[in-house]
Amino acid sequence: GGTVVASAGNRTRELADPTAHAEMLAIREACRKLSSERLAGHDLYVTLEPCAMCAGAISFARLRRLYFGAADEKGGAVVNGVRFFASPTCHHVPDIYPGLAESKAALLLKDFFRERREP
Repeated sequence: GGTVVASAGNRTRELADPTAHAEMLAIREACRKLSSERLAGHDLYVTLEPCAMCAGAISFARLRRLYFGAADEKGGAVVNGVRFFASPTCHHVPDIYPGLAESKAALLLKDFFRERREP
C-alpha cells in the first residue's frame, strides 16, 4: 500500500473560506510537505465528486488518479455538470475511479450535512 501524504475535511465555514474544500486543503498540504506544486505519481481519494474548482486544482497538481465515492448531481464537475476533465481547456486528466465505496460515502455525507444543519 501507499503512504498518506495529507488528509483534510471541508472547512469552509470554520475558516470562512469558500475555497477550503477538502480537496483543496489536502492538495495544499501535500504540496507543502513535498515542496512541489506538482503531485505527479500521487492519488486523491475523496468522499464526494469534486466540484469545478477542485477538479481544476486536481488537474493543475497533475494528480495521477482520482477516486471518489458518491456522485454529486448538484455540484459535481467530473461525471456531472461541466465535466471539467473533458474540457478542451483541461491540460491534465487523472485516471478517474468513481463509485468507490459509494453507499458508505453517501452515508458519511448524509451524516455530515445533517450535523451542519442542526444548531
